[in-house]
Amino acid sequence: MEKASLRRQLLRARQALTVGEWREKSDRICQHIQQFDLYRHARTVLAYRSFRQEPDLEPLFSDECLGEHIWGFPRCVDKSLVWHRWSQGALMQTGAYGILEPHPDWPEVDSETVDLILVPAVVCDARGYRLGYGGGFYDRMLSLPIWQSKPTVGIVFEFAYLPELPVESWDRKLTGVCTEAGLLMING
Repeated sequence: MEKASLRRQLLRARQALTVGEWREKSDRICQHIQQFDLYRHARTVLAYRSFRQEPDLEPLFSDECLGEHIWGFPRCVDKSLVWHRWSQGALMQTGAYGILEPHPDWPEVDSETVDLILVPAVVCDARGYRLGYGGGFYDRMLSLPIWQSKPTVGIVFEFAYLPELPVESWDRKLTGVCTEAGLLMING
């Protein structure tokens, strides 16, 4: 199946979830992440705010969890992602793509300090490849030398975790995938 039709099919499936199903599956994903040693020992974590019924990581940003981590969120600038530090209570703004983003005046995250990246996806495969919305923002970022050694975990619902995706030369592998069924680190 080609990427565009696969993306459309899985976005429709995600939109078909009831609010209750979406919340339950999202909460289970958060529970798996919270039990993940790499997450528990991470100081700086890059994440995202749910868009178009992506798995919601909001429970990770609650008061109870906030003190344990420094959170960074992306802002789209031209064809790149710029990561900004978020503080509890700070309001995001809607960016060019309709996605909640940090305010440009917020401090940027020092890439050297990042311990873990939670990556949004439409679909991930068992080899660690992901399919996003087609803009290439994460593939461009993860191809840069500073990001290549950082642990990356794709976040998708179980129905969007497939054995194999079509892959292009620019696609970057993730080091793990988390669904409501569990978190799997990818070998090799």
